Amino acid sequence: MPKVDVLNVSGQRVGEMELSDNVFGVKVNQHVLYEAVKNYLANQRQGTQAAKTRSEVRGGGRKPYRQKGTGRARQGSIRAPHFVGGGVAFAPKPRDYSYKLPKKVKRLAMKSALSSKVQNNEIVVLEELAMDAPKTKDMVSILNNINSSKKALIVLSEKNDNVIKSARNIKGVTTTLVNNLNVYDILKYDSFVVTKEAVQKIEEVYV
Repeated sequence: MPKVDVLNVSGQRVGEMELSDNVFGVKVNQHVLYEAVKNYLANQRQGTQAAKTRSEVRGGGRKPYRQKGTGRARQGSIRAPHFVGGGVAFAPKPRDYSYKLPKKVKRLAMKSALSSKVQNNEIVVLEELAMDAPKTKDMVSILNNINSSKKALIVLSEKNDNVIKSARNIKGVTTTLVNNLNVYDILKYDSFVVTKEAVQKIEEVYV
């Protein structure tokens, strides 16, 4: 079982925590991570782009010049794609880019992402993360104490408005809940800062 130090908000080691092999100690599957990230980004796409085809562009009802005798190539409409102001060939239309991944693939991708953070020493487990009032300055101090990277993902077991408000003005720092955790965010941020209680909840879900 992988073991990690448990720190307090001052950056002092207050204990050690054993992580589940089934969640934080699996072999990292790069292809599954790629599929999970591709799926996440595809599902974020609005798919609202659109352009007009030659049948939708205004004008072009009359033949621009006669068929024969001009020495030029025959043309049927001035709104063909090769004319300025013409329609777009194979114009994009609104569509839904989202699709579903198999549950087993999603689970394996999450475990691979979490395991990669442990293997790369990018996980920081906090005994507790609570604040009396929302203060960005205090959050910056906490992140400096635990030697967090400038790009950090803070994972909480339950919503804490003071922590969320304290972190939201710090560039490169994002907070999320265990329920909203996804592979893309785990891989995107260099430091995975998670509370002890949040680790236990993650293990309950993915063991």
